[in-house]
Amino acid sequence: MNKHRIILASKSPRRQYLLKELGLDFEIRTKDTDESFPPGLVAEGIPLYLSRKKALAFKNELTPGELLIAADTVVWINNQVLNKPVDHADAVRMLKMLSGNMHQVFTGVCLSSTEKTVSFFAETKVYFKPLTDQEIDHYIHHSKPFDKAGSYGAQDWIGLVGVKRIEGTYFNVMGLPMFELYQELQKF
Repeated sequence: MNKHRIILASKSPRRQYLLKELGLDFEIRTKDTDESFPPGLVAEGIPLYLSRKKALAFKNELTPGELLIAADTVVWINNQVLNKPVDHADAVRMLKMLSGNMHQVFTGVCLSSTEKTVSFFAETKVYFKPLTDQEIDHYIHHSKPFDKAGSYGAQDWIGLVGVKRIEGTYFNVMGLPMFELYQELQKF
């Protein structure tokens, strides 16, 4: 893994934290990338497409020896995607959808260098207990989850009191599937 200069193409403090915990030296480069996707894409297809799109924005800027990590995370429930909420009302709507239900979190990751590109994804099932209106309002007011897919962070208060169980990797729910990423970095 140390044979490359690693670049994280993300403003996410959670992704930055996770890469630091892995012990990687990296720099952050970001670009505002349109996060729209073609109709008909579902589940893991959405973050795979978006992570590749984010990596492609850097295609002509990478130099030999650099390895770009681009990622995108979506929450999938009832055959629809929950992205980042646009406002308080949207966050309430999303959390009420998640309340008492299971949803899937998909993260697509694209590793890119001047020589090759590799994409992969991880899936985690998350089970929420039924949330009260007071719990939802408390969480939104105190944590302001407007930068999180599905309006929540599993590492936040709502995760501590609301997530009954998960099936799959916890770190995927935080925005970067570390086990899978580590495996792919070793092979890259």
